[in-house]
Amino acid sequence: MSYTNQETTQTQKDQRGILLSVQNLNVWFELRRWGFGHAGYVRAVDGVSFDLHEGETIAVVGESGCGKSSLMKTILGLYQPTKGKIIFNGEDLSAFDGNRMRRYHSEVGYVQQDPFGALPPFMSVHRILEEPLIIGGVKSKSERLARIRKMMEEVKLAPVDDFLEKFPHMLSGGQQQRVVIARAMIMEPKLLVADEPVSMLDASVRVEILKLLRGLQEKHNLAVIYITHDLSTVSYFSERIFVMYAGQLVEKSEVRALIKSPAHPYTQALLTGTSEPDARNALTYKEIPPGEPPSLVKPPTGCRFHPRCTRMIAGECDVNNPVEVSLQPNHQVSCWLHK
Repeated sequence: MSYTNQETTQTQKDQRGILLSVQNLNVWFELRRWGFGHAGYVRAVDGVSFDLHEGETIAVVGESGCGKSSLMKTILGLYQPTKGKIIFNGEDLSAFDGNRMRRYHSEVGYVQQDPFGALPPFMSVHRILEEPLIIGGVKSKSERLARIRKMMEEVKLAPVDDFLEKFPHMLSGGQQQRVVIARAMIMEPKLLVADEPVSMLDASVRVEILKLLRGLQEKHNLAVIYITHDLSTVSYFSERIFVMYAGQLVEKSEVRALIKSPAHPYTQALLTGTSEPDARNALTYKEIPPGEPPSLVKPPTGCRFHPRCTRMIAGECDVNNPVEVSLQPNHQVSCWLHK
C-alpha cells in the first residue's frame, strides 16, 4: 500500500465537509518557581490552524518535543486551549458542559502509543471493552457482548472466545494493540486519534497494525489524526502531512507533493533522516542539520528553525516570523525562502 492509492481529489474532499477545525490554537503551560511565582510559559502549541474533513486521514510529524502530543491532548479535550478554538462538527469545544464533553469523548477514539501501559492489568479483555459501553449508557448486557464480539472480530482477535477472558499480560504486543484499537472503536467514533500506534511494536507487526487501522478507517468512514515522528510509515496511511516544529506547523501538503518536493528545510531534513530499505544508502552520507530543537520557554525570534538552518537569510529569518505561502492549492509552507 502506498500514498498513490490514497489520494483524494479536492472536489471529493470539499464534498465531505469539515469535521474538525483547529483555529489559531495556542497551548501554553505556566512555569512557577517556588518562592518567586510566575517564571514564564512553555509554548507547546503556538498558533496552529488546520481543517480535517470527514473520512480524511492526516499525519502530524515532527521530532520529540515539537508539540505533537500537546496538540493531540488538546483536541481530545484533556488540555484547555490558552487561545484559539477547536470546532468539532460545528460545535466549539470550549462551550461543552460535562455531559456534552462525555458525549464528545465517545465520538473521538484514542489509540495510545504503549499498549501494555494503556491497558489496566487487572481487567480481562471483556471487561476492558465493556467499560466504555457501560459509561456510554449501553444498558443491555447482551447488546454489550454482541458489540464486543463484533469489534474483536474486526480487529482480528479471533477466535473471540480464546481472548475474551485473557488479561493484558497474556497477550503479545500486537494483540495488546488490537485490544487498544478495539476499545477506541467500540463506541463507533467519528474521529480516531492515533498517537505513535506502532512505535512500540516489532517491525514485523507494524505493517499489519497500519493496514488494520486503514481498513477500519475505510469501512467506518473515520477521520484519523496520525501522530508520528517516522515519515517512513506515513505513506501507508495518510492523505495529507502536517510538519510540526517547535510548536508550529511549518508545512502542510498532500503526501505525494511533500514526498516529491519538500519545501521547508526542516521537512527536507526529516526526509533525509528517514530510513529506506535500499542498499545504496549504505554508500552515501546524509547530512543532518546540527543542533537541537529550541527551548519552548524562550523560542528564538523569527523562524524557529533558523539557528539550525544552513540556508538562513540574515536579517530576515532571524528577525521576522515567516508567513504561510501557497506553493500549490494543497501545499503551504511557512518559510522566507519561498516569500
